[in-house]
Amino acid sequence: MEYRKASRRDFSAVLALIQDTIRTVFPRYYPQGCVDYFLSWHGPERVSAAITAGQVNVLLDGGALVGTGSRKKNHIERVFVLPEYQGRGYGRYILDRLEEAVAVDHDVVQLDASLPAVRLYERRGYYTVEHQSEETESGCVLVWDVMEKRLRED
Repeated sequence: MEYRKASRRDFSAVLALIQDTIRTVFPRYYPQGCVDYFLSWHGPERVSAAITAGQVNVLLDGGALVGTGSRKKNHIERVFVLPEYQGRGYGRYILDRLEEAVAVDHDVVQLDASLPAVRLYERRGYYTVEHQSEETESGCVLVWDVMEKRLRED
């Protein structure tokens, strides 16, 4: 496996991974209006800006891009593993690396968890600190949890 910072040349592959995962997984949890919102939110401009800012990491196995995750200070974002690679520990590996990076400067890590991911994060020791919701332009109500995990005790 290779885990590294994403570069500009990774942009198309990272965007495709994120968009493909949303299109495949999210319709099981959200109506189409919410899926469309997620696709837009994790669209080309935001992904490109995050790569340019050095916030995006990629995980490759055998040269194939299988997952990605981002970090802004102590906030983990945009963790996605292609559906055909889920359940094999890739998401856990990405989260371990992101948490290690956060722990260098912070005692607490935070993330926003979509419905498909809440249970995964709870199993990793995260707890919900706030429930959020937003009505999209299509009238869909998007719901997510703001979650935290203490990385080290004071």
